[in-house]
Amino acid sequence: MVDNPTADWNALGPVFYRKFEVYSMQWRGQVDLSTCRTAAAPYGGPIALMKDDRHSQRSGSGKQVIRIYNAAGLEMSVIKWDYAGRVVAMAWSVQEDLVCVLDDGSVVLHDIHGQFKRQFSMGQDCRDNHVIECKIFNNGTSTGVAVLTGNYHFFIISDVKQEMARIRQLAKVPDLEAPPSSWIVLPEERQVRILLAIGSQLYLVDAAQADLQRPLISNTPSAWIAMASSFTHKFLAMFGSNGTLWVGTSNLKLVYCEVNTGHEGKDGQEKPDNLVWCGSGAILYSFDKLICMVGPEKDCAKYFIEPGVILVPEIDGLRFIDGGTHEFLQKVPEMVEKVHKFGSLASGAVLYYAMKEFERKSPKADEYVRSVKDQLAEAIEQCTRAAGAEYEPARQRSLLRAASFGKCFVSQYDPKPFVEMCSHLRVLNAVRDYRVAMPLTYAQFDALSVATLIGRLVLRRQFLLAIRVSDYLKIPSRDGASHILGNWACYKVQQSAVDDAEVAETIVSKLGDTPDISYTEIATKARDCGRTELAIRLLDYEPKSADQVPLLMKMKYDELALEKAIESGDTDLVYTVVMHLRDSRELADFLMFIRGYPQAMSLFAQYCREQDHQMLIDLYYQDDRSGDSANVHVQDSYKCKSLSERQEKLTRAQTMYTQSLNKFAADMTGEQIKLLHIQQQLQENTNRPFIGLSVSDTIYESLVNDHRSSVAEKLRKDFKVTDKRFWWLKIKALAETSQWVELETFSRSKKSPIGYEPFADACLDRSNRIEALKYVKKMPQEQRPRVYLKCKAWDLAAEDAFASRNEEVLDHIIAKCGSGQHALQERVHEMKMQLRQRH
Repeated sequence: MVDNPTADWNALGPVFYRKFEVYSMQWRGQVDLSTCRTAAAPYGGPIALMKDDRHSQRSGSGKQVIRIYNAAGLEMSVIKWDYAGRVVAMAWSVQEDLVCVLDDGSVVLHDIHGQFKRQFSMGQDCRDNHVIECKIFNNGTSTGVAVLTGNYHFFIISDVKQEMARIRQLAKVPDLEAPPSSWIVLPEERQVRILLAIGSQLYLVDAAQADLQRPLISNTPSAWIAMASSFTHKFLAMFGSNGTLWVGTSNLKLVYCEVNTGHEGKDGQEKPDNLVWCGSGAILYSFDKLICMVGPEKDCAKYFIEPGVILVPEIDGLRFIDGGTHEFLQKVPEMVEKVHKFGSLASGAVLYYAMKEFERKSPKADEYVRSVKDQLAEAIEQCTRAAGAEYEPARQRSLLRAASFGKCFVSQYDPKPFVEMCSHLRVLNAVRDYRVAMPLTYAQFDALSVATLIGRLVLRRQFLLAIRVSDYLKIPSRDGASHILGNWACYKVQQSAVDDAEVAETIVSKLGDTPDISYTEIATKARDCGRTELAIRLLDYEPKSADQVPLLMKMKYDELALEKAIESGDTDLVYTVVMHLRDSRELADFLMFIRGYPQAMSLFAQYCREQDHQMLIDLYYQDDRSGDSANVHVQDSYKCKSLSERQEKLTRAQTMYTQSLNKFAADMTGEQIKLLHIQQQLQENTNRPFIGLSVSDTIYESLVNDHRSSVAEKLRKDFKVTDKRFWWLKIKALAETSQWVELETFSRSKKSPIGYEPFADACLDRSNRIEALKYVKKMPQEQRPRVYLKCKAWDLAAEDAFASRNEEVLDHIIAKCGSGQHALQERVHEMKMQLRQRH
């Protein structure tokens, strides 16, 4: 095969196609594809087989099963089909979930291991009128479903993996009173449309309207009986009842070719068994055992196939899967054609010949290398890329040796593309093994991405190979080994036959402290599988309390969740658990529970102080803390708008203080209640606001507003206000109301307990210097100069300062008196001189 790489090439006009065997199917002799409904996933994905019951009655005793195989025909799983409806369509999603659509509108999803994932309905209309036709389509990263109901309405869902995906009904198609002769789904970037044929008329249908299309067709058939879009949905092929094959763009604006195939069929209505694309460069149709491939130049190539063959379109070719073999048909890649085409003078071909001559130790090798000396970099690239496009390892090695041979003659060459190609081919050859059965071409691998490939290996439970691939390609641990080990652990917890302790030990011994591993995710999977004890064992190894605690709460292990939260020292986490307990338990039970955790109790009390005082009162009552409850009642009393409510709360507080043997607090609360009663009377009598004032403010306001001291005197006696405080208040009030005679009379009533400077200050506050000077003489000698200075009585201040020998005051007078008071300044200077002489 290596010696003649063009042996399997077939010309299709100016281009070549090749068909080669990928696998010898392991199911050989065990399945009959002609009697099965089939679904094969692209990118070398799994194959689902189900006995076709569309034309036969199932016996009541036998149940249908769906068998899932890998691309090499090895059985992976079996689904026991217990659903009542008839399967209308079956296909694989982008995530490799098997999507089955039933005639009652139900859509059922299973994974490749046959495990149920989810089920939803396409709506009431589908249940009432049943689904008569269905198309399952892939669009980028999503998979959608389009159905046609018995009353000829179209419904579409764009993404089956979304839990709340919207089901859209498309516009009604005019004159659609029977199933269309053919239809197809055309996914676009922002919408999904349907192209359908009613006889020869074509309609492009979306949610808003159904537009009649008029593409350029030279030989219009009586009906379009089959349609197919390319893998990327950019190109469209339609097969007519008169044997016309029309190929163009999916928007019907461009026509690439129109071919009369000569296959009209019986009555011009016999549909081809298959109409599929091979990549984007050729279209294939089949009748019975013959399949014809048509190229853009209207050239045709024919192949013979077995009945029931599965044709799987790929981005770069077409897979043929029958009872014995799995083959791949593709256009010969450009680089392979340049290197291996007979008579090719491409630089890569010359380098390949040079390598072959070198292996035969022929001097022609030097001649060939010299002939492409200036194109060696291009030749190396062509050989490298051609190696990637080859499926057989022997051919890959031969081309890579040629590229490596060329590198010896280039002084400055970037080896990265060559090394990368070698790495990728080693990975591809590993996953192509029949036990893994992912027969990806390099183009498919490039379109799929390394991350998706690793994800699909994990999905197939090829954990060891996935880790080796990720390590070999140097994938970061978070997306590589750690992610794979996490999935392996999730798989292990599903093995219900193994004891919890053994599973936990196996997982912990394997994972240990591997970075980026979430034991919480593994424990969540265990919990979902009903293995609560295993989940708790695994959570003990979770280093992040913020991940650990929420799962414990979901499992209703509240005590353990609270202990873990307290151990973490994270107050927010403790609050989360406490609030969860408060909302999920009866109040009395919650308060009793939280009493056993002082840290949580303290934090909850702090929360209640700021947010919920009634809960705080209940908490203190439960804990027999009457004094703290009384404090809360006192705080709440000042938030009450009604006086009666405030008095009621203070009365409760007084009772609780008494119960807690806090006599001082009880007495103070009683006096506050008495004060509120007096303030209420004052407010009613004077029509002035008194409620809420302190005792001092109440006395002051009563003196200011009543001008009588009887009420103030009563307050003084009732609340044992000291003489000093009372005198301060009365002086301030009398000065405020300009009652100067009463103020002077009050100063003579008895010796002032606070002195007479406050009298002068009160007068000065009201800008009454004359009244202020009346009280200076009553003050001690040492006070007078300072008060005179306040009154700006410089002469008197100087005399008293001189008498008391206070030079500091004399200096202050000199600094303060104006420049026009020369006589005063001279006199003060004389006083200072006399004082110094006395010293």
